[in-house]
Amino acid sequence: MDRDQSSVATTTTTAPPSPTLLRRLVILDATLSLYLHTLFQPLPRSLLNSLELAGDGRFFFPVAVSLLYSSSLRPILTPLLIGSLLDLLLVGVIKYIVRRPRPVYNKGMHLTVAIDHWSFPSGHSSRVCFVAAFSYLSSALIGEAVVRLKSPESRSGSDDSGKAVDLIVLIVCLWSAATSISRVLLGRHFVFDVVSGACLGVLEALFVFHFLRH
Repeated sequence: MDRDQSSVATTTTTAPPSPTLLRRLVILDATLSLYLHTLFQPLPRSLLNSLELAGDGRFFFPVAVSLLYSSSLRPILTPLLIGSLLDLLLVGVIKYIVRRPRPVYNKGMHLTVAIDHWSFPSGHSSRVCFVAAFSYLSSALIGEAVVRLKSPESRSGSDDSGKAVDLIVLIVCLWSAATSISRVLLGRHFVFDVVSGACLGVLEALFVFHFLRH
């Protein structure tokens, strides 16, 4: 009898195991993501939805393919499209392996394929950060394309192509940052999904720029 009571006392006083480091990080990520999503609720949802659409592959790929008809833009757009397809493949594989559910407060999202049910990593963030990083690395190529697009008369005047390229790259980088942040504010992703997607996009840009440009 005493042994049974001792066993019960031991069972009731045993503390539950502390969560692992990974579990703590997941909880912190979810808490921070919900806080940011709630804090920025007053932002116009139409603005966030516009950023979502602009970074969507269903919008990005047709626009990029249509611009391939321009021989001046082809040296930039060809590796850009190859890198975007690589990004699509890597994001799909990682999502299928990790299978992290999206935030429970994610509302109004139209899923294109089954893989879109999963949250990690953010495909929008990886795509737009790939485009931004590749644009930054390819500034010289973009400058050459801008010069070729100019009429012969305008080429003979003052050359402001460098400033134009800097402005283009800046706009693309700001767009990629705003689109990535919007994924958390819309409730589509957790913060870590977006950060990981952004890092993946930059690595893809480095790979494409150094190995797939020619």
